[in-house]
Amino acid sequence: MSSVPTKVWPATLPPMPEVDFSQFGEFELAEVSRHQQYAGAFLARNWAQIPHVTHNDEASVDALNQFRRDYGREIGRKLTPLPFLVKALVNSLKAFPVFNSSLSADGKHLVMKQYFNIGIAVETDRGLLVPVIRDADKKSLSELTDELVDKATRARTKGLPIGEMSGGCMTISSLGSIGGTSFTPIINAPEVAILGITSEFERVVMVDGEVTTRRFIPLSLSYDHRVINGADAARFCHFYASQLEHPEQLI
Repeated sequence: MSSVPTKVWPATLPPMPEVDFSQFGEFELAEVSRHQQYAGAFLARNWAQIPHVTHNDEASVDALNQFRRDYGREIGRKLTPLPFLVKALVNSLKAFPVFNSSLSADGKHLVMKQYFNIGIAVETDRGLLVPVIRDADKKSLSELTDELVDKATRARTKGLPIGEMSGGCMTISSLGSIGGTSFTPIINAPEVAILGITSEFERVVMVDGEVTTRRFIPLSLSYDHRVINGADAARFCHFYASQLEHPEQLI
């Protein structure tokens, strides 16, 4: 009987095909930016080497929408859903510490983080950037709002230094302002999960025997199946949704 190998080497993939497109018709070449080439290489590595699974769920946001409007008037400023999404993620990471970990390069240990830094994917003309909000657990909704606006603005104009895009525990990728019902976000290694948010929608539901409408946001949680199992992913999303349904807990 052959012995079990102690190390599994990644499969060698065949090269991408070199195609002469002129045989099919006219075409033009468009330049791929250096940033996009750089980011694409890491995305390809993460997709190829991390066994991704995506769990889809949804969260009721009627209470959140009303609370953020009322609380915004109370503190004298407009609040978007994003700082609440960040706070809910922090609480979820505290409740499920394995999501706040990283797998060691040899796959033998989990680095259990005691800090809560949240990455926020930002679309820019140069491609996707992910600024990191450090110590998000220690910041108020107003402080989170100011930092989110500042980093998103600088990411889209001047860009951000690598230090402001490093050290994340988990990332939020929101397409809510554009559209969609679900997607599979690619994990930002060495993180072990990423949360995708898509467009808020309205649905007819039964509440206490009465027909009414409720508003929901879809949640798409991609996770590293080497570290997280499906049942924990489902529990994580359920807990996250419950945080948004009771937004008064987030302040």
